[in-house]
Amino acid sequence: MIWVPAATFIQGAQENDMMAQPHEKPAHKVKVNGFFMDEREVTNARFREFVEATSYTTVAERPVDWEELKQQLPPGTPRPADSLLLPGSLVFRKQLAEVQDHHNIWQWWEWKIGANWRHPAGPESDIFGKDNYPVVHIAYEDAVAYCRWKGHRLPTEAEWERAAHGEKLLSVFTWGNDPTELPAKANTWQGEFPTRNLASDGFAYAAPVGSFPPNSIGLYDMAGNVWEWTSDWYNHDYYYQVAGEEIPNPQGAKEAFNPLNPYQKEKIIKGGSFLCHESYCASFRISARMAMAIDSGSDHLGFRTVKDAD
Repeated sequence: MIWVPAATFIQGAQENDMMAQPHEKPAHKVKVNGFFMDEREVTNARFREFVEATSYTTVAERPVDWEELKQQLPPGTPRPADSLLLPGSLVFRKQLAEVQDHHNIWQWWEWKIGANWRHPAGPESDIFGKDNYPVVHIAYEDAVAYCRWKGHRLPTEAEWERAAHGEKLLSVFTWGNDPTELPAKANTWQGEFPTRNLASDGFAYAAPVGSFPPNSIGLYDMAGNVWEWTSDWYNHDYYYQVAGEEIPNPQGAKEAFNPLNPYQKEKIIKGGSFLCHESYCASFRISARMAMAIDSGSDHLGFRTVKDAD
């Protein structure tokens, strides 16, 4: 783990960030105490140790409970066929010729029955030889369970941003403010998203943790590779509610609220992934954030842990 010193800084979009999204604003001042953070994302090998020690079963491996699932859907949604109510997770469609509308994410995502952390691309795949890759298909509950086993916790969104800044508290990216350094600094998408992947950074999809240079305090993959869970609820209005305040050690919103997804409770994920491209989400920036349903996972979502100082 790496020591992240205490700091007062601006959370949210920097003034010079031309790619900032509306939900990264308004930026606001926060103060965060020092803490320890995992140097790298949690790997398949580390997660396997946890599973073998505890016999834990991830959300993506458990039977689907329709009575629980329908609480997250509009009233009156018909029950799917039993053949569809089987354990699985979200997988990126690698063979995609074209898309009609970049607002419709289901053109490049599919629900894959049998996809989970052991089988990241579906039941015919495995993680043999990929001990040092980030574990994926991890739901929020799974990440919390691992943290408890380790005696750690998930970072808050403010802690995650503070760690990503390192010594560069006014930077847009973990390495500074120069966007041309992206291919050398992070595992992201090059080409035309989501149909043409040039992989000019050396990796078409996920990379072994630590494949790119660390930031100024020694943390790897704080941009790209896989998204990372935080403990904060995603609330569309939260940044507006705290604007103008200097908040010590913020814990985020008290409840989830996303007008675009009103039936599910979502947490904030940070850091972007190997799928990020400036033409779509540009989520390799420190202030970038995304909402993720707490019972969902995908092949580009993992986590890392933090620990408080005594």
